[in-house]
Amino acid sequence: MFRKLFAIAANTFTETVRQPVYGVVVGATLLLMIFNVGLAAYTLKDDDKLLTELGLSTLLLSGLFLASFSATSVLTREIDNKTVLTVVSKPISRPVLIVGKFVGLVTALLLAFYLCFLGFLYSIQHKVLQTSADEWHQPVLVFGLGGTLLTCAIAGIRNYLSGKEFITTALWIGTPLLTVGAVACVFLGRSWELQSWTEGLPGPAVLLSAALIFCALVVLAAIALASSVRLGQVLTLTVCIGVLVTGLITDYLLSERAESALLADLVYRLVPNFNFFWIIDAVNNDQSVPLEYCVYVITYTGLLSTAALLVAIALFQRREVG
Repeated sequence: MFRKLFAIAANTFTETVRQPVYGVVVGATLLLMIFNVGLAAYTLKDDDKLLTELGLSTLLLSGLFLASFSATSVLTREIDNKTVLTVVSKPISRPVLIVGKFVGLVTALLLAFYLCFLGFLYSIQHKVLQTSADEWHQPVLVFGLGGTLLTCAIAGIRNYLSGKEFITTALWIGTPLLTVGAVACVFLGRSWELQSWTEGLPGPAVLLSAALIFCALVVLAAIALASSVRLGQVLTLTVCIGVLVTGLITDYLLSERAESALLADLVYRLVPNFNFFWIIDAVNNDQSVPLEYCVYVITYTGLLSTAALLVAIALFQRREVG
C-alpha cells in the first residue's frame, strides 16, 4: 500500500509543479515581496513591522490560491478527462488515491511556500528605506534579485535550446541558489561587512508565524481537495476563500454568543478557526510563543486535515469516474 501511496504522491507532485499556474503564483508572490518593501514605507510608526505583516499576509493568500488551483488540477481535471479511471481500475483503493493526492499536493505546496518564504526573508533583511539617502542592501540585491534573474535566464535558455520545462528547471536551480544567497545575507550587512547572524535573521516569532501559516495552508489544501471532488475550479476557490474568511471572523462574531446560544456554539466549534494560525500580534509585540501553543496548533492542523480528507474520501467513494 505504501508503495502505491508513494507513487501517487510522487506523480501528483510532478504534475503540480509542472502546471503553469504554479510558476505564475510563485513568481507573482516573489514580485509582491519586492513591492511590499515600497508599500510599507507609508506609515507613521514602524515601517518594518508593516513589511513583516504584509509579507506574512502575502504568504497566506498566495498559498490559498495555489492550494485551490492545484487541488482542482490534480483531481477534477483527471475526473473530467477520465484518466483517473485508469488508476482506480487497478488494485488501488480510492482512499489511497485521495491520501496520495493530498501528500503530493502538500509536498508541492511546501516547495512553493519555501521559495516564497525566501523572498519574504530577503525583503525583511533589506528592510524599508526610510529616506532616499538610505543605502540599499547590496547582498540582498545581488543574491536575491540577481539569483532570481539568473535562474530565469538559465531556465529560459534551457527551454529554448532543449525544450526542457521552464518551471521545473527554475525550481531545481532557483531553490538551492536562493537558499545559499539567503544564508549569505544573514552574515553580510548592507555594504558587504560581516555581521552577527542574529542581526540577519528575523525573530523567532516571525519564523514561527510563517510555520503556522503553512499549517493553515495544509488545512486549506485538504479542504480544497475535498471540494474538488464535486466542484470545479472557481467553486473550489470560492469555498476555500469562504472557509478562510469565516474562520478568521468566528472569534469576533461567535465567541461571546457561543456561551449562551446552542446554535452559535455548534457553528463556532465546527468552523475551522484560522485565528489560531495568525499570531501577528505576538510578532509585532516581540512576544514569545509558548511551546504548548505550537503543539496544540499542530494537533489542530492534523485533526482538521484528517476530517477534510475523510469528507473527500466519502465524496469520492460515490463519485462516477467512468
